[in-house]
Amino acid sequence: MSPKTTGSELPSTFGGPGWSQRAGSHAEEVAAGQLWTTCGYRSETAPLRAVLLAWPPDSFAEITRYEEQLMVGPVDLAAMRAQTETIAETCRRNGVEVHLTRPAASPNVVFMRDLFFMTPEGALIARTASQQRAGEERHAAAALAQAGYPILRTVAGTATFEGADALWIDETTVLVGTGFRTNAGGAQAVREVLAPQGVRVLTTPLRPGVQHLLGTVMFVDERLAAVHAAACGPELRALLREHGHELIEVPADDELLVARGMNMLVLGPRRLIMPSRAPAIRRRLEAAGVEVQELEIGEYVRAAGGLACLTGILRRG
Repeated sequence: MSPKTTGSELPSTFGGPGWSQRAGSHAEEVAAGQLWTTCGYRSETAPLRAVLLAWPPDSFAEITRYEEQLMVGPVDLAAMRAQTETIAETCRRNGVEVHLTRPAASPNVVFMRDLFFMTPEGALIARTASQQRAGEERHAAAALAQAGYPILRTVAGTATFEGADALWIDETTVLVGTGFRTNAGGAQAVREVLAPQGVRVLTTPLRPGVQHLLGTVMFVDERLAAVHAAACGPELRALLREHGHELIEVPADDELLVARGMNMLVLGPRRLIMPSRAPAIRRRLEAAGVEVQELEIGEYVRAAGGLACLTGILRRG
């Protein structure tokens, strides 16, 4: 389209008088919190400021074979919704802003942590590995866009990536677990999004029987991490210790494997919410100086997840 001019003067839409050049970078705009909602984090243990939760959808009531929905037992929808309300209220009581989305989606959409990874400049939308969860990502993207959070990229092609496989090991390094949920292409997508932000990405293979990196290591302070003792191999242990982390060893017993006792929501340094029914894990944490709150999340456990899984982290710090 060519401009119609009067004399030598261009219209404002073509850069003439009245045009105003956009100033500053995207990162500066996000930090200012005016054009975009301020987001992101560079630490798994910085004070938690905002989260995204999903209201359990009606599709739970349509399940006839729970194992085909990646679950370990039947879920009581009314009870799960009551637990969602308690989780949201507990977050608010601890000073956390809660965005609650109500998607008409497949049941596993409740595990929002898997569906995106929030960087300091915006979200990387996941591409889930299982056919049962295909398409859940768009509901997370819609909720994020509605709340004003920028979306930097959506994982595409044959790459798969789930947000629970990406953890900040320090403020300039993200560790990505690769396995049957996140493949090499997914790790590369994380790398490409974070490189312009001055962040390097390291990868570690996950052992069989582990859903996500989040199920192997849980950072509870800047230099303190709880680890699934049987799943945390020598290379990962060496990497954690190289970055100065002391390890709280959690054995692979029923408290970890059945009650999901290590699947915790960190509120801040040595402050967290954990599932009930894991007293030995609680004692280990408290012996390390960690302040613990407990919640009953049995319906989420039957859906094969826990507190960390259901919580999409939007902002820390």
